[in-house]
Amino acid sequence: MDEQRGFDDVTRLSSAVETLREAATPLDRTERLGLAAAERRVLATPLDARRPVPHFRRAAMDGYAVRASDTFDATGRSPVTLDRFGVGAGSVASGQAQWVHTGSPLPNGADAVVKVEETTRREDRVEVETAVAEGTNVAPVGEDVEAGQRLFEAGHRLRPSDLGLLKATGVGEVEVYERPTVGVVPTGDELVEGDPGPGEVVETNGFTVSRYVERWGGTATYRRIVPDDPAALRSAIQRDLTKDVVVTNGGSSVGKRDHLADVIDDLGEVLFHGVAVKPGHPVGAGLVEDTPVLMLPGYPVSTIVGAVQLLRPLLKRVGHLPPTEPPTTEATLARKIPGEIGARTFARVSLDTGDGRGDDEGSGGDEHGEVVAEPTRASGAGVLSSVALADGWVVVPESREGIPAGETVAVEHWEYDE
Repeated sequence: MDEQRGFDDVTRLSSAVETLREAATPLDRTERLGLAAAERRVLATPLDARRPVPHFRRAAMDGYAVRASDTFDATGRSPVTLDRFGVGAGSVASGQAQWVHTGSPLPNGADAVVKVEETTRREDRVEVETAVAEGTNVAPVGEDVEAGQRLFEAGHRLRPSDLGLLKATGVGEVEVYERPTVGVVPTGDELVEGDPGPGEVVETNGFTVSRYVERWGGTATYRRIVPDDPAALRSAIQRDLTKDVVVTNGGSSVGKRDHLADVIDDLGEVLFHGVAVKPGHPVGAGLVEDTPVLMLPGYPVSTIVGAVQLLRPLLKRVGHLPPTEPPTTEATLARKIPGEIGARTFARVSLDTGDGRGDDEGSGGDEHGEVVAEPTRASGAGVLSSVALADGWVVVPESREGIPAGETVAVEHWEYDE
């Protein structure tokens, strides 16, 4: 069956994304977490350094800590001789030098470090062959970070390097936004969880979407299969209105067993139903008691396209996550990709670097061969392997009927680990 049949009015993808984002409200719930649990979380408040880094004066070179004034007359031909002390020998008085390692505290009384290669050791003395000024080869307090310095603003998503900086500056806990909660509701009389019999289909869409929710910064509740019954669908949606977002799989088209749009319309408001994308045309969305409900189609590839293009930006909006773009690889198209004027097409491709090996995510190929994008042979909306075994997809814009062989294209690695 043609998945686009029956839609009299369709929405451009860009308009659908914006409509869904405008309908969503960024959550305001926060929680406090230790640093080890805060990676990839979004700050709800700005953070300042609680202590300077370094919090003591430290040697920036291996050498001798000295009083700079003791070295003013030192030259290679006429070195200054100072009494030498070992590490940790206490304060440095006038006429003395103490050995220091890079990063070790500067002894009291010292205000400079002479590099070891600019000295000559003579038993319990050291000859200094270069004059140094106060502060030479010394890292002052707060050279890296000053106490009270603003480190991150609210809305910043924490990376491992950020967490290391926070620990160094005395921050042990952070206030972050909670992860958006998402109810994932697979629907369909033909779906089963176990081994399928004749006419039955193993439920994969809801499971796949729940994994994407977790990857994209949300917390998924993966529900049991709901039959194609209006009352059951209504109950399932109402149950998950305590979530920040509800996502359904299947039942979003306009066939006799596709009841979801009518259920959403009865419970709240349908924002759009039918989007100009291939595959994934029957995607829709609504708002029920201020909760966005995204209706993804039943075909696996359509579900994934709809999730990437609509659910991902929706979760970022609700969870205060910054927008990001997937990495791309430039490649030469091996075969023509068909498109359709007015619809955005997502054509799955595999990449060949010219040496017989597939291409890794975001790779630009190798120096010995051209990167070639080969469209997958099986490209239907129900062929899950066409995405699972692909390296990415090429987007054919609404303005083109297709892309000819030989053209340079950008392959989006949409399944990157953000």
